[in-house]
Amino acid sequence: MNAAPALLGYAAVVGFAVPRLMTRSAWPYRAPAPAVAVWLALTVSFTLAVALAASQLATPTEHLHAGLLGLLHACGLGTSAPVPSPSTAQRLALAMPLVVVTAVVAASLLQLARTGRARARHRDRLDKVGVRCDRLRVTVLPHATPGAYCLPGFRSRIVVSDAAVELLTEEQMGAVLAHERAHVAGRHHVLLAAAHGFAAVFPRLPLARLAREQLAVLLEMTADDRALRQHSREVLATAMYEMAASRAPEGAFAVGGSTALLRMSRVLAPHRAPHPAFRGSMASVALAVPLLPLLVACPPGL
Repeated sequence: MNAAPALLGYAAVVGFAVPRLMTRSAWPYRAPAPAVAVWLALTVSFTLAVALAASQLATPTEHLHAGLLGLLHACGLGTSAPVPSPSTAQRLALAMPLVVVTAVVAASLLQLARTGRARARHRDRLDKVGVRCDRLRVTVLPHATPGAYCLPGFRSRIVVSDAAVELLTEEQMGAVLAHERAHVAGRHHVLLAAAHGFAAVFPRLPLARLAREQLAVLLEMTADDRALRQHSREVLATAMYEMAASRAPEGAFAVGGSTALLRMSRVLAPHRAPHPAFRGSMASVALAVPLLPLLVACPPGL
C-alpha cells in the first residue's frame, strides 16, 4: 500500500497542529533546553515526512521497501540478489527526497554563512573602535546605552558597552558574561540558522514560523539558566533590566532586547526546576520524533 496519504497527514499534523499546542503549553518556558530539542526534532520530522511523501507520490504503485532496496543496491549495500534496473519513476522517487533534504540543509548553511559574514564585518569594526579588557575578557565598545552581546562562531567575541561597565556591579557583570558565554559554548547560532533555513524552504508553514520565533526566545532562556547556575535570580534580573533597551547587531545574541521583559518575569517568578524524569522524557521525544515518518511510511510487519 502506498504511504503518501499517511505521510501527508502526518506532515499536516506536525506542521500545523503540534506547533500551536507547543506555543499554548507552559512547559517549554520551564524547560527551555529540552524545548529547543523538541522544536528542532519537529522540523526534522516534517522534512523527512515531506521527503518520503514525495518519493511515494513518484511511485504510487510501489511500497517504500522497494525504493529503499533500490537505494541500498545503488550504494553497493544489501543482498547479492539481482535488482532490476530502476525506471524513470524509481529514479525520481530516489531523487525527490534528496531534493527536499538538500534544500533545507542548503538554506541553513546559507543562513549560517550570511550571518557569519555579518559577524566578520562587525568584528573588523570592533577591532578599530573597541578596546580589549583582559580582566573581563571582553571588548569594550564606546556607547551611551548599557548593553552586552556576543558574536559566536569562529573568533567568537563578547562585547560590552562602556556604559554597562560603569553601571553594573561586579556580580551583575558576571551574570551578563555567563549568559553570553553560554550562547558561545552552546553554538546557539547554528541552531538558530537551522530554524531560519527551514523557514526559508517552508515560509508559510506555522511550524517554520513558530519554530524560528520560539527558538530565539528559548535559546535566550537557556543562556539565562546557565547564568543562574552561578548567580542569583535578583542579580541576573536587575542586570537584564539595566540593559533591556540594548540591541544586538545581526548574527549576535544580546542579554537585553525585545525578549528581556518576558525573561525577567520568568527569572523572578516562583520557579521549580523540572524533574529529571521529565527532562529525560523530553529528550526521548526529541530522539523519537524524527523516526516517526519512517514508521508511518514503513510500519513494522509490512
